[in-house]
Amino acid sequence: MKISKETFAVLKNFRDLNSNILINEGSTLKTLTPAKNVMATATVKEVFPVEFGIWDLTSFLGTTSLFDDPEFDFNEKYVNIIGGNGSTVKYFYSEPSLLTIPTKDVKMPESVVDIELTEVTFNDLKKAAAVLSLSDLSICSDGSEITALISDKKNNTSNTYSIEIGYNETGSQFNFDFKIDNLRIIPGTYEVSFAEKIVSEFKNKNLDLTYWVALESNSSYSATGTTIGAS
Repeated sequence: MKISKETFAVLKNFRDLNSNILINEGSTLKTLTPAKNVMATATVKEVFPVEFGIWDLTSFLGTTSLFDDPEFDFNEKYVNIIGGNGSTVKYFYSEPSLLTIPTKDVKMPESVVDIELTEVTFNDLKKAAAVLSLSDLSICSDGSEITALISDKKNNTSNTYSIEIGYNETGSQFNFDFKIDNLRIIPGTYEVSFAEKIVSEFKNKNLDLTYWVALESNSSYSATGTTIGAS
């Protein structure tokens, strides 16, 4: 079988979250960060015939790059990666028990805030964070506008960068905090949902791809003037 460029893009992104992965039989790819604060799932066009583990995704992806449009012949304990010139790599799977893998699906609680985060806006935020050496992203509102704010939460006098990203029709007050480093997502526009407690959901509008990202403990939400913390 072949593996598409789109699926390789997902695998490269998942490598940034976790260096290893267990690919189940079928078309769903899942990964979980070692800290267990980010989980992602994607449905791809391929149907993998067996379950197999990859200990080092960087090594696997580097191996596949030796070939131009290779074929993959999946066996019980290894995959043959076959090039057009007849060259072959026999790549052995990892023992699943050695891998950091999701053991259950995320059941997203009812959301209290929903926004659209465009690819352009998110790219601007990441660029500002890099240029200003800032580590924190807050999605916040005082009850009217919704703002994305880049800052350093540990430094009250740090530089900041902000973008207005929408109008808050509910009038609620909230401050949902992330570490920028946890938002290693495939470029695109996302529908983002926030639950009152601990978790957010990023759904790609063009791909069958979803990330669940834990909120930082100082996040808060208030619908009626009583603040509900994320922890």
